[in-house]
Amino acid sequence: MSQQLPVFADGLLLRLVLAGALGLFMGLEREWSHRSAGVRTFSLITLLGAMFTVLERDGLLTVGAALVVLMGLALVARGLLDEDEGLSLTTATSMLVAYGVGVLVGAGYITAGVTVAILSSLLLVLKRELHSFAWGLKRDELRSATEFGVLAFVVYPLLPAEPMKFAIADLPITVEPRTVWLLVVSVAAIGIVNYAIVKNYGSRGIAVTGFFGGLVSSTAVVGTMLDHVRQRPNAVNYAVAAVLLADAAMAVRNLVIVLAFTLGNGPLWGLVVPLGVVILGSVAIAAFTADWSESVEMDLDSPFSLRNALGFGALFAVVLVGSALAQALFGQQGFYLAAALSGLVSSAGATTSAVVLYTGGALSAQTAIIGVMIATVSSIVVKAALTLAGPTRSFGYRVSIWSGGLTLAAAAVSLAVIV
Repeated sequence: MSQQLPVFADGLLLRLVLAGALGLFMGLEREWSHRSAGVRTFSLITLLGAMFTVLERDGLLTVGAALVVLMGLALVARGLLDEDEGLSLTTATSMLVAYGVGVLVGAGYITAGVTVAILSSLLLVLKRELHSFAWGLKRDELRSATEFGVLAFVVYPLLPAEPMKFAIADLPITVEPRTVWLLVVSVAAIGIVNYAIVKNYGSRGIAVTGFFGGLVSSTAVVGTMLDHVRQRPNAVNYAVAAVLLADAAMAVRNLVIVLAFTLGNGPLWGLVVPLGVVILGSVAIAAFTADWSESVEMDLDSPFSLRNALGFGALFAVVLVGSALAQALFGQQGFYLAAALSGLVSSAGATTSAVVLYTGGALSAQTAIIGVMIATVSSIVVKAALTLAGPTRSFGYRVSIWSGGLTLAAAAVSLAVIV
């Protein structure tokens, strides 16, 4: 009894129990799919990995891994001989992953082990959806995914991890290259995810088309709605809703960027209320003005373009340098002017620039908040101006009126929050 208490006190017994439970969890899908290895086999494999790890004997982990590999090879060979059985490559690989989960849990890496178990089970459960997604990819979409992977997982680790300090017009700025690049990659990732959503679910209503299409490209939403209204004048109601939902999506994106990248430097909570006014106001007006069951197909380009990503990065750099110079030469008013001008092209560029300058100590929280709001309002104004330039005046007037109301409300809330 005295020998068992330290085991329980150190958590080793709990790790063994958790390893067995995770193996059972991983084997559920294989059992449901009537494979050769199911809940019992997977549970025993994770227990084996955890047990050999806890014993800390040289060579035991290697022996255990070799045994699991041999069992997997036996399943594969059985599948080659029996056509009804199937090749069982996935099951064999899953068994090796289960052994790894047991090793992780046995070594005390509980979070990592649980994460691997859940992700591997999710991959098994989503077999049909993943196959359908892969087979449905176009060549341009596959190329886009590859290019994004290079930027996110090859370029990012090569960038310096240490902050870099430099001066622009005697204004000291501290920039973390990896953080700056992560901002660019994050904006691109938002576009990719929402491209997939619009492509798969856009036909289910204007809410999906407008909001998620706006996260990909709010300009594309406006262009699509202008063409749609030109062909179908009675579509004005939900065209207005789509543009407003694109505004809401833009505000959501800006808020996520700000909060995600300022958590370690004092989050800019002052943006939550004014951007929330834009988001909730846009959604409320869209709900009031249109039937959300209406839908329209959007002709979106490729989900990710290396040229567009590098173009955004270049724009981001120009906006960052321009904002710093404007503030150094003309004070806060200069920075606000730069934010307004850059918001005409991309509110995301202006927002990311404000974040970098704020985290680098070049901007105060109040200045950064006002700058982001100016860029957001500028983007809303541009969309309204594009609709006014369209052939259908009623469409432009209605978008402009609602957009004007939203900008005034957001500006009033911003001033109230800051004061």
